[in-house]
Amino acid sequence: MAMKASLQLRIGTQLTMTPQLQQAIALLQLSTLDLRQEVQQAVESNPLLELDDEFGEQATQEPAQDDWASEIPEQLATDSDWSDTYQDLAAPSGGEGPDFERQAEGQSLHGHLSWQLAMSDLDPRERQIAESLIDAVNDAGYLTAPLDEIRDGLRQQGLSDLRSQEMERVLRHLQQFEPTGIFARDLSECLQLQLAALPDDTPHLPQARRLVRQFLEALGNDDRRLLKRRLGVDDTALDASIALVRSLDPRPGSAFSSVTDDYVIPDLVAFHDQRGWHVQLNPEAIPRLRIQPDYAALVRRADKSDDNTFLKEHLQEARWLIKSLSSRNDTLLRVGREVMARQLNFLEQGEEAMKPLTLADIAQTVEMHESTISRVTTQKFIHTPRGVFELKFFFSSQVGNESDRHSSTAIRARIRKLIQDEPPRKPLSDSRLVTLLDEAGIQVARRTIAKYREAMGIPSSSERKRLR
Repeated sequence: MAMKASLQLRIGTQLTMTPQLQQAIALLQLSTLDLRQEVQQAVESNPLLELDDEFGEQATQEPAQDDWASEIPEQLATDSDWSDTYQDLAAPSGGEGPDFERQAEGQSLHGHLSWQLAMSDLDPRERQIAESLIDAVNDAGYLTAPLDEIRDGLRQQGLSDLRSQEMERVLRHLQQFEPTGIFARDLSECLQLQLAALPDDTPHLPQARRLVRQFLEALGNDDRRLLKRRLGVDDTALDASIALVRSLDPRPGSAFSSVTDDYVIPDLVAFHDQRGWHVQLNPEAIPRLRIQPDYAALVRRADKSDDNTFLKEHLQEARWLIKSLSSRNDTLLRVGREVMARQLNFLEQGEEAMKPLTLADIAQTVEMHESTISRVTTQKFIHTPRGVFELKFFFSSQVGNESDRHSSTAIRARIRKLIQDEPPRKPLSDSRLVTLLDEAGIQVARRTIAKYREAMGIPSSSERKRLR
């Protein structure tokens, strides 16, 4: 059958990721310290930019637009989902792609996993399952509880029809997250996940896969005779297979810090006065940029000489950076105000009054993508009368049903307070904590209590009794 060539005209819209918009989105996810370094580098490379010695609420000073300059929009489209941001960012030959590692730098393992979850296309039910699985990951990157126990806990939280197959499906999705090998249930599975990510033509890959799947104990005992016989290889091939296995990371989560850096600069400030609570940008954290007036005065409208073209290009780059910084600050302030509006009870009463909050809740209210909310709240800090917190601190999963919702952060705070006030000679067991919380209107499974207690580093009741 002959095929006939034809032309078709299609009309549609698509976000074009220009270098300027890439810059705006990149600035949005930088911490204050990284932002200062980025601005300093821009000032050093662009003679049209000038950094004031002082800091202040007016982060940037924009000159009036010249009629020859290409138009810069009033609002930059820094709001985007994963596909908007990275679909068109394929690096040219010899270039660099998007910096995925920047999000993980200086971040806890759980924070990094939550950031990746926010970028995933899971539905709300799958997201709830994924959040519970992330909570069950220890610092080494392994699941600390059997799937059946996590499933039973989720059933008590409203997912009464949850099946093991659905848990396995979400787990397989999460096992594709970085770092490779995460969410394993034992060492063998961790190494298998890492080997599965290697190219199929990796030398001795089949032998290494079989080695970690069936013969880890023999490898630990250095039983080379057994390994050669069962794998059907000689000494050279066995050495190469073992070397491949030993190149893997048995603790993939250990590269992440469990705490944030000691020194942070708050991006936002929350304070209370006679009119109520307010959230503002921290004037001490925002670098002031302006156009260098002497160089800008040298730019001539119709001059096409090399020197004038050089000045025009750098003037336009300076204006884009100033607009990007302004857009970053506006977005950060908008999101920060909405987050704190949802957590006013925390500001007034403390952690026990924290409400459940997800990225989707804020995204829907401010009409932005969840990925944008994730960028804005990662490594961004707010100073409150109760201390300095990362904005992500105010997000926590829901425990209970829709009519009786409780924040996991609030439940942890209640558990910590109950244990602090317990009789020294008769520590509260996990079962007793379940009863006390139930009397307070909070229904939580015993295994959930144990998980939260262990996550806070609190020993069991028997161990606490011995320690006292």
